[in-house]
Amino acid sequence: MSNTSLQVRENAALILPATFLSTDALRSRGITQRQLGELTGSGRLLRVRRGRYVDPRLSPLLISAAALGARLDCISLLSALGVFVRECAQVHVQLEMGASRVPARGSHVIGHWRRSSRGACDLAADLIEALAQACRCQSPRDAIATLDSAWHHGLIDEEGVAAVFARLPRRFRRLRPLLDKSAESGPETLVRLMLRMLGCRVETQVEIEGVGRIDLLVNGWLIVECDSRAHHSSWQERKRDMRRDLAAAARGYTTVRPLAEDILTIPEQTQELLKRAISHGPRR
Repeated sequence: MSNTSLQVRENAALILPATFLSTDALRSRGITQRQLGELTGSGRLLRVRRGRYVDPRLSPLLISAAALGARLDCISLLSALGVFVRECAQVHVQLEMGASRVPARGSHVIGHWRRSSRGACDLAADLIEALAQACRCQSPRDAIATLDSAWHHGLIDEEGVAAVFARLPRRFRRLRPLLDKSAESGPETLVRLMLRMLGCRVETQVEIEGVGRIDLLVNGWLIVECDSRAHHSSWQERKRDMRRDLAAAARGYTTVRPLAEDILTIPEQTQELLKRAISHGPRR
């Protein structure tokens, strides 16, 4: 398991089970009103709403949802876990159908009203529900990248993927054959989809002797590595990549490295440049 996947699972173990504590629950643990005041006064407990308290060490997004009487949901929950989603300044929360006395929400909050299998004290939406909601809130390509990411990091399996699509309208079923759990990043998924739109034959996570494992092999000759600053920030990593590219060139491959930033912000231009690169064909 990669370090990234391990971190995502650790995040999930902390975030998904998080709950608030009610005044009654604290009293059942033997906490008196005076002790409660001392705990909140010292910062060991945080009062988010009347009768609701949370551990102040929780994710700020969870605390924001708790203050709204809601659960963290959709792309906000997935982002907190470390699953790939588009950056979003708004906070997505899940509100229970029929909930009363819900505080006013600012324009930065997107509320998703639905019934949930989660308990009344839970601060995070159900993972399958959140993934299904994220598919509705994103473009089809981004939805595929999000599902690839959750699957790759081990948060869901084949059964979980099926459960997500079971919650979605029939029109989403066309996305299912496009998923690939081997994708190690969202940009990698997005480039794979671009290349397949161009009619290319794309192999993922290919091992090449003398080079190592690569992200994408296109039409048997073009190596596409989807670089991001987070994973290629040091000079040592850059030197390793340059040596790999030289080793690949010695074996007749051509390597291109579209930046994750460009894949996400200028996808049309990135796809056009890939198309031009492919049009030249392999070296003779």
